[in-house]
Amino acid sequence: MSLTETVQRLTGYKAWADEITFEVVRSLPDGEATKERKTRYKNMVYTLNHVYVIDDIFKAHSQGKPHSYTARNTDICPALEDLWEAVQIIDQWYLDYAHSVSEQALQEIIQFRFVDGAEGIMSRSDMILHVVNHGTYHRGLVSDMMYQISVVPPTHDLTVYLSHVVYGSNL
Repeated sequence: MSLTETVQRLTGYKAWADEITFEVVRSLPDGEATKERKTRYKNMVYTLNHVYVIDDIFKAHSQGKPHSYTARNTDICPALEDLWEAVQIIDQWYLDYAHSVSEQALQEIIQFRFVDGAEGIMSRSDMILHVVNHGTYHRGLVSDMMYQISVVPPTHDLTVYLSHVVYGSNL
């Protein structure tokens, strides 16, 4: 599998995992998604917003453009439906990007600044890998918060995506 195909598969996985996670979060009883819990980002929605912010930051980095963020999350937590709309847009951007970027561009090294001012340097493909991995980590935290209220989270593992979506198994 080429680097381009790998990036396409990873961005497809990310969009799928985001969709099934938001589906469950959006179906929770009123107030549960924004109820404050003992976690770094206070609640499910704010945790998912952090993922969105990082996705948006690395979108800008991959394009060599500045972004407007000064922190890894916003000061105000958006409404769940507004966040879901923004996530769908950025997931589609990553899908489109993965299907249009060349292998050579994916390997290009980009210098940038993290929001704390530290210097960063990564290839575009490493940026996409980071976005996918970072989202997986935080969806896991959201899943833990779901267990705290006796809700079974979706199984959003890469293996499930590969087995059922990519390879079409009904096992």
